[in-house]
Amino acid sequence: MTVSLPLVVVLGFFAWGAIKFLGVRPWIVVLIALFGFWLSHTILAPAIESGTRSGVGVINGSHN
Repeated sequence: MTVSLPLVVVLGFFAWGAIKFLGVRPWIVVLIALFGFWLSHTILAPAIESGTRSGVGVINGSHN
């Protein structure tokens, strides 16, 4: 059985876990999220996107 989750959902679970179990303050999570939105409008965005896609591809592997 294959379950497909968007990366943002997985990261949301990690953020929730960090707040709940590690004691990270919610404003820090919001600040990091805002930094991500800011970073997506820079020249580094294509490199980050291709690196993320490559990383997900490595984790998923090939199912041929």
